[in-house]
Amino acid sequence: MKHKLFPLVAGTALLLALAGPAAHAAPEGSPSSSADVPPLPAQELSADVLFLILLGEIAGNRGDLPVSAEAYLHAARQTLDPRIARRATEIALVARDMDTAAAAARIWLDTEPNSEEARRMLAGILSARGEQMNEVQIELARILANSEGLRLEQNLLGLNRALAPMPDKQMVREIIERLTEPYLRLAPAHFARAQAAATHGDDLAALASVNEALRLRPDWESAVVLKSQLLVQLNAVQEAIDLLRDYLTRHPDSRNAAIAHARSLVSAEDYPAALAEFRRLLARSPDDVDLVYAVAVMAAQTGDFPLAIGQFERALELGHPERDGILVNLANIAERQRRPDDALALYRRVQAGPHHTDAQIRIAQLLAAGGDIEAAREHLRQVEVEPDERRRLVFAELGLLRNAGRVDEALQVAEEALADAPEDPDLLYEAGMLAERLDDLERMEDYMRALMEIEPEHAHAYNALGYTLAERGLRLDEAETLIARALELAPEDPFILDSMGWVRYRRDDPASALGYLEQAYAIRSDPEIAAHLGEVLWVLERRDEATAIWDKALREHPGNTVLDETVRRLRAR
Repeated sequence: MKHKLFPLVAGTALLLALAGPAAHAAPEGSPSSSADVPPLPAQELSADVLFLILLGEIAGNRGDLPVSAEAYLHAARQTLDPRIARRATEIALVARDMDTAAAAARIWLDTEPNSEEARRMLAGILSARGEQMNEVQIELARILANSEGLRLEQNLLGLNRALAPMPDKQMVREIIERLTEPYLRLAPAHFARAQAAATHGDDLAALASVNEALRLRPDWESAVVLKSQLLVQLNAVQEAIDLLRDYLTRHPDSRNAAIAHARSLVSAEDYPAALAEFRRLLARSPDDVDLVYAVAVMAAQTGDFPLAIGQFERALELGHPERDGILVNLANIAERQRRPDDALALYRRVQAGPHHTDAQIRIAQLLAAGGDIEAAREHLRQVEVEPDERRRLVFAELGLLRNAGRVDEALQVAEEALADAPEDPDLLYEAGMLAERLDDLERMEDYMRALMEIEPEHAHAYNALGYTLAERGLRLDEAETLIARALELAPEDPFILDSMGWVRYRRDDPASALGYLEQAYAIRSDPEIAAHLGEVLWVLERRDEATAIWDKALREHPGNTVLDETVRRLRAR
């Protein structure tokens, strides 16, 4: 994609500066003659330099940023002018040419050695490249050593931002701990350490550092907000809420703390309270598009659809960047309000991007729900997506056919997809389960065995085949061996525990089966697990307990085929 980010006027101004007196040392006594600002190089504007700057500007305006950056770098090397070097650095960064950016930034710093901005820029570029970390530390250490007072605190707080491009977060943390060592008398040094520890995933260490920052500077808003976020991460949500409420009683106008408080209420799943807090904030800043969006989301969550719709539409008017996400939210509300035509129209407005495939799948599901499965399938097949997204559309089509009871067609679709991706584990599993529904056990076993060979630790492949054999009373020794392997791989999976209980029951060992089924049901009160547990209790003459489990499951899962059949069969005896 081409960018037009460098208007020719900037290059013209630079050319005029080079051509006029400003290209020479500033007159003594002028504002630019400070000892901290080195004199600019005194030289004539040569034809070569003129050509390079014009080339850089014209290439930039045409969107050819690599050529623009290279031209400016050559001009900087010839002139040793910090203004040209700075421009070369900026253009190279937009072009994401980090080698050129580093070379230009070095010239900028060499020609303007007291420039804190040049030093910070070079450190950031080097950290983004993940190279020469000693030089990065030296440059950042010099920035800190050459600053004091408020400027020192700002530079300490900027350390994490400067090193953010580095992928190795452990190294970032180590560098920041070394750089802040001389400044631990200052709260921002501990705050920087807290940020680095949190980014590295050590929330407990981050909490200790932010507590030290608050000891040195009580009631520091940024530290209070960060502490609340860390508490939420550590699942101490109520403690975070209490912290922020206490702070807000003393600082009721703190917008950042109020936003953090609202977000902590969301984490606590107290959506009505979160909505009230966001609405209070929005009343203060009615055109804040992020608050408009937050109110809309919370209103949708609490079921206040008129408020949600109004705020989502307001967010669109204000130009919220999540346009397509808002359309998806509005479409979801339309579905919940049983307005399928409005939902379809909204989903169709979603453009290419992160929400596009989801929207197309929902369009197909709505068409199928309206009775036109063929239109739904045709829609999915005509959607233009990247190859990795095409797979999602295949699974969506499988779901439509499976839900419609057209299992043989679903298996055909799965096998067509497997022809292009024969080792796709999800497709193999899906094809195997579809074959099982068609009672084609040989084909089902073939798919599951192929899956086990590709992924020897795929617990559900072992479980599916083992349970299928157990359910039909076939090869029960082998069935138990398969399920036992699945249980080794996923010892707390309720469905695998259910399978082990069921194969034990099929082997006429209901007493042994009971423990597995009770453990499975305690983890997940699934209706089929309830059916199996109730049957074993019934056979063990504990019929009151069986009845209680069945009655509860029937209330919570009306219409479940396995549960209904089990209860009717046993009660009819």
